[in-house]
Amino acid sequence: MRLIIVSGLSGSGKTSALQALEDVDYYCIDNLPLSLLSAFAAQMIGGVRRVQRAAVGIDARNLSEDFQQFPALIEELRGSGLSCEILFLDADDKTLIKRFSETRRKHPLTRLGGSLAEAIGQERRLLEPMAANATRLDTSQLTIHQLRERVRERVEKGAPARMSLLLLSFAYKNGIPSDADFVFDLRCLPNPHWQTELRPLTGRDQAVARYLEAQPQVTRMYQALCEFLQNWLPQYESEPRSYMTVALGCTGGRHRSVYFSEKLADHFRQTRDNVLVRHRDLA
Repeated sequence: MRLIIVSGLSGSGKTSALQALEDVDYYCIDNLPLSLLSAFAAQMIGGVRRVQRAAVGIDARNLSEDFQQFPALIEELRGSGLSCEILFLDADDKTLIKRFSETRRKHPLTRLGGSLAEAIGQERRLLEPMAANATRLDTSQLTIHQLRERVRERVEKGAPARMSLLLLSFAYKNGIPSDADFVFDLRCLPNPHWQTELRPLTGRDQAVARYLEAQPQVTRMYQALCEFLQNWLPQYESEPRSYMTVALGCTGGRHRSVYFSEKLADHFRQTRDNVLVRHRDLA
């Protein structure tokens, strides 16, 4: 079982880091009090629904005495059998001040009085026991997308991104899906609807598949779509993003779009995880 503790300076990107971990299937909790960390770890190990991978965000809103006990707490967790890692996000003071100025958000320690620069310095001192035991990541020059990619690389050790690919068939007569990333129009292909014996069937049936595969246009379209998606899915995956919806439409949403969705799904399942198929207008 793996537990990642995400901490660091306010404004350094902790929330974005947790979102990146959530995208690769970590169970994430933000702003967990340190006093509850042991209880959460025990729940991970011995709960009814055991959690294999979790991440918790811990920030300066905890009590200072809790941070002093942090090294001993980590040793206790590791002794219980958890693979426990600490990721500490940092940035230079100039960058942190600029980020707070741009977002107009309040630093959590300014409630104690003093300037923003003083609050940042106080936070550094408060978090030092945690930072001393952590893997550091400087986010001063990173965009949000770059930060998420760095976090994913560190925790996944180079594993490919786990973007879900949804192949969605639909009928143009019922409108284009509003959540589609790509939309492909298959209405230019021969329509099985005009074959009396195929009309009551769907693109899942072998008779419809045999009819479509006998049409040269269908073969060219399938090959073109495979090539396009193979070339461009990795580019979108590198943003990174957690899902991609490819919508394939025909007139009635029963034959051509269903066939292409199923066939493309079979093709990409050979090399990818998390390939899903949904037929929006298939009764």
